[in-house]
Amino acid sequence: MIRSKPRRIVMLSYEGANLVDVCGPVQAFETARRHMQLQGLDAYETVVASETGGPVVTGSGLAILTRPVAELEAAAIDTLIVPGGSPGGEPVTPGALVGWVAAHAAAMRRVCSVCTGAFTLAAAGLLNGRRATTHWRWAELLARRHPSIRVEPDPIFIRDGSLWTSAGVTAGMDLALALIEEDVGHRVAIEVARDLVMFMKRPGGQSQFSVPLAAQTAGDALFGDLHAWMVTHLVEDLRVERLAERVGMSPRSFARLYAARVGNTPAKTVEMMRLEAARRALEETDLPTKRIAAELGYGDEQNLRRVFQRQLGIGPAQYRDRFSGHQVYGVAAPVT
Repeated sequence: MIRSKPRRIVMLSYEGANLVDVCGPVQAFETARRHMQLQGLDAYETVVASETGGPVVTGSGLAILTRPVAELEAAAIDTLIVPGGSPGGEPVTPGALVGWVAAHAAAMRRVCSVCTGAFTLAAAGLLNGRRATTHWRWAELLARRHPSIRVEPDPIFIRDGSLWTSAGVTAGMDLALALIEEDVGHRVAIEVARDLVMFMKRPGGQSQFSVPLAAQTAGDALFGDLHAWMVTHLVEDLRVERLAERVGMSPRSFARLYAARVGNTPAKTVEMMRLEAARRALEETDLPTKRIAAELGYGDEQNLRRVFQRQLGIGPAQYRDRFSGHQVYGVAAPVT
């Protein structure tokens, strides 16, 4: 029997909003709706709304047909999603929508943002004292404008109670999959990921960007070659003394200059490079954890396990069981 009251998902839009921020999550919910309909359940109703309704031109130049927010009954909205957009070079916070969100958010079960949509939630006062993320490029600005928010630039998405914030652009689809999993279960979320040809349903704690790429972006030519070398020599001794020797500096001068230019200590960069490489090996290969630990400079499985527990809160085996790419395609890990 078809459910009479599906969950209403409202995606806001405005002039200059990122098209993918809007369309990616909407498509994910629509795909989930079709899957659930085959089971006799009407899971979702998706609405795209704007301040005045009608066509809204997104940042890509394509227009989306919307409904006016005034037509929507806030209490009937299960989940509200605010997309990002920075057509003028800075994140947009549409004043009328900020006021509407602030006035009606309390009546909704979940309120979410994609990319710089977090700036709208922040302007509405919803993120005060909360953990939140946004596109890595704008995380520093969000923290500076709203110091009461605990901005975390690395995760793909963060849940803090009924508030969910995600990183930029395609991370909105990862957020949508997490919401779908919460509503209708892991199996449907995985089926949606398969239908959308997403490589895997990524956990929120995954990094927004490559550690080596981020390090090279933050640094300069002096350390660019060093970072490239580090990535291919993770099994080796990468203590400060060895790294300083590679760039022809004393350990003390190297450590001081590196921290100033890159924003991390050398040891922290090494740790994050090794962790990213280990996560990818667990997600994308069937290599034993003992071999992964040995090939990435951890020495033994116990050291690898300690780093995973400290950084991610789960062990390597649990991480592989939950997030391996094989899980999506059914090659090795069964879908439960």
